[in-house]
Amino acid sequence: MRPLFEALFVPLIVAVHRNIVRIVPVLFIVASLLQIQPARASQDHHDGHGETEEQFVPTEMIMHHIADAHDWHLWDWQGHPVSIPLPVIVYSNGQLDVFLSSAFHHGEHSVTIGNNEYTLNHGHIEEVSGHPVYDFSITRNVASMLVVSLLMFLIFVGSARAYQKSERRIPAGIAKFTEPLILYVKDEIAIPSIGEAKYKRFMPYLLTVFFFIWINNLLGLIPFFPGGSNVTGNIAVTMTLAAFTMILTNINGSKYYWQHTLWMPGIPVPVRPILTIIEVAGIFIKPVALMIRLFANITAGHIIILSLISLIFIFQTSTIALVSVPFAVFMNILELLVAALQAFIFTLLSALFIGIAMEDHHEEHETA
Repeated sequence: MRPLFEALFVPLIVAVHRNIVRIVPVLFIVASLLQIQPARASQDHHDGHGETEEQFVPTEMIMHHIADAHDWHLWDWQGHPVSIPLPVIVYSNGQLDVFLSSAFHHGEHSVTIGNNEYTLNHGHIEEVSGHPVYDFSITRNVASMLVVSLLMFLIFVGSARAYQKSERRIPAGIAKFTEPLILYVKDEIAIPSIGEAKYKRFMPYLLTVFFFIWINNLLGLIPFFPGGSNVTGNIAVTMTLAAFTMILTNINGSKYYWQHTLWMPGIPVPVRPILTIIEVAGIFIKPVALMIRLFANITAGHIIILSLISLIFIFQTSTIALVSVPFAVFMNILELLVAALQAFIFTLLSALFIGIAMEDHHEEHETA
């Protein structure tokens, strides 16, 4: 763990000025509390003076914050949410409709285009007459992934240009930050898992997966724009990443790998069909484990932090705030480690699966 910590956090710590480090935690706490907006129950109750008081429902608030949305929430102004509308692209009843999510007025109004009338129900777009809706919208998670992709492009292009400008190939600028990370993925993940002779062609994929998961995890911990999206806590995203690993693993599988998967030698013939079923199931079980591990760990961290903040609104006492806020800050700090750790684990297991599939029979004897 020490090499991982040094590769991930030491360049970041050195790059940030001490005064910024002191003020960031304070801004993080304040922004976290400002972003938590109490969800309201469908049923109200009276406070004893004849006035109606809406009840706080922590489950609705937590699910609202970890779920995807068709707009990017910024802040609340005079009781009304201020957000960036995102494009809504839907196909229903033989008609392709494109409009901004602001037309829904945060779910309060329906949108009528041609013969279709759309409503926004708990983040899902539905057609009033009951026609099936195919949603291709640019949601908050999609927009966040586009931001991360652009950020990664700028980081790597900047690093490459820094090396080109240096006569001695000495890292400068952003390259000082990226070089330790790239070397760590190369020396500690790719070469030991895949082999020194075959690792190079998989480095682009491993580096892309590592930085994509890590940066998305970090942005998900920032409670204000352009953060706050739960990208890797969306099982569709983790499923896609796991599917890429499964495809690469099986496409590059050697003859020895497929022989031991479908009809392993040296095993009694009556036992081979049973082992074949198990091995074929393992082809799909391994990426499913990758998918669930990343999704569950990131989602659980967000739920714990939001649950701690919810205690303030449930008990409505300053004593609870003195306890829940420090614990929430501690969990946020712990999530910084989890963000890097989950990126490392996903990349490492992907490299291991690829390396096992590419291993030849003679390599196994040489290793033994």
